[in-house]
Amino acid sequence: MADTFNYRIDHHGSLVRPAELTAARTAGGPEALRAAETKAVEEAVVYQRKLRSTVVTDGDFPREDFRCAVLDGVSGFRRTDRTDADGLVRWVAESLPKADGPLLTNWVDTLTELTIVAPKVSLPSPAYLAATTYEPGLGVSSARELGEALAEIVRAEIALLVSRGVRLIQLNNPLLLDQVATDPAGPGALSFEDALAVDAAAVRLDERPEGVRIGMAPGWAAPAVVDAARAERLFTEVPADRWVLPFDQGAEAEVELVRALPEERDFCLGVVDATRPELEDIDTVMSRIDPLDAFKDLEDAAVAPSRGFADVASRPLLSAEDQRRKLVLVEMIARYCWGNEF
Repeated sequence: MADTFNYRIDHHGSLVRPAELTAARTAGGPEALRAAETKAVEEAVVYQRKLRSTVVTDGDFPREDFRCAVLDGVSGFRRTDRTDADGLVRWVAESLPKADGPLLTNWVDTLTELTIVAPKVSLPSPAYLAATTYEPGLGVSSARELGEALAEIVRAEIALLVSRGVRLIQLNNPLLLDQVATDPAGPGALSFEDALAVDAAAVRLDERPEGVRIGMAPGWAAPAVVDAARAERLFTEVPADRWVLPFDQGAEAEVELVRALPEERDFCLGVVDATRPELEDIDTVMSRIDPLDAFKDLEDAAVAPSRGFADVASRPLLSAEDQRRKLVLVEMIARYCWGNEF
């Protein structure tokens, strides 16, 4: 699928919020918060362009966490006072969701006005939302039914975003790589088969204009050992164009995930650890990437940090300065891989 522009310098979407935005969110005034969000997004666009990123996002600045790209715009969910194992506030589904309108169009229009680079949009995958919000006895018959309803909403949003000029859309499902392990994690609310079916339904578009990429980030870390058959099912049954894969630990399982990708799929390698401030050694990173050329066309590849820098607004993984240094390093790695041609 190689082409002349493959979003070589990528990132997952979420960025560290500026202090002014965090203060405005804490204060809670809706007008002041909206003004702070708009100002922060405008500054984030300039920030990304100065870093020579080939993608531009809103940093998830208008949202409490990465899930809210969907949860803020649909009915049927209730926010609780509980948190899950990842520290995320627990939401539960009390009825099948219905979209109250477009989810991200207003912010996409803002991005489009601010940059000539087509904006990138990140969304939580419907299978991830179903797996983490389904609770028996609350009005939804099964996690699969919930996932299918969410898949319809996400697919409609993807089609709308593409019609508005978005050319790179990424779905995040941090649970999927746990299920391609040789000894997979328990299925939880959704089985592996159901998760594949739900996320597959979300990324299927009847028409896909030239240059559009619908990506999937199936997890932030590779399992200890990959089950090749399960990995093949993941990559073939979910028809995403682009797979955003962890590649920052030098583990054999990371290589095996790339090896299992079908030839026609793009891939983006998460080559720097977004959770640690220490900068990676470029020679070490390149020594991991170079051997892939034996079985993958690196013209179909891109590089990025391993995950978002602040998937939860109140819990950034690094400081703003450490984030900048990591993004500069990603840009430098891209130039080591492909020269100055993007």
